[in-house]
Parts: sequence; C-alpha cells; structure tokens
Amino acid sequence: MTQDQELEAAADLFKALANPVRLGILNALIPGPLCVHQLAAITGASQPLVSQHLRHLRQVRLVTSARRGRETEYRLADEHVGHVLSDAIDHIKES
Repeated sequence: MTQDQELEAAADLFKALANPVRLGILNALIPGPLCVHQLAAITGASQPLVSQHLRHLRQVRLVTSARRGRETEYRLADEHVGHVLSDAIDHIKES
C-alpha cells in the first residue's frame, strides 16, 4: 500500500469515527462483545439506528460480528480500535 493509499484509508477511518453514536457503540464494545439490543440500551439509540451504524462499522472493519444462537454479537475488530478511541478521549481530557 502506498503512502497515499494509507492516508486515504486513515481518512476513511476518521470519517467513520466522526459520529457520536458510532463512538458510543465502539466505547461500549471496549470491555467485550455485545448484542444490538444491549448496545441500544447503553447508547440510548434505537435498535434500527444502532444496526445501521454497526453495518457501517463492519464495512470499515472497525467491528466484527458472530452469530450466537438467535442473536448476533459484535466486538471490536482488534485492540487498536479501542486504543484509538481511548487515546482520543485522553487527548480531550488533557486539552
């Protein structure tokens, strides 16, 4: 991947993070996997809205999903996602 491609991919990542509901979803997933109804309860967003944001977060590979019986569990794609969010929050607290 060229540097230009890497920068474009980073821009796409930050675009995906530029939504408070998505950030709330990612923050809720830091401790571990959750289902849509749990994420809706934590974020205060409706289940359809949470599902829509999860679809986008999956497309940009920030979350993954796995079926667990009748429900789908979502988790952070890797530990870097949690670090990016935690670092952003730490930066804001220090400002």
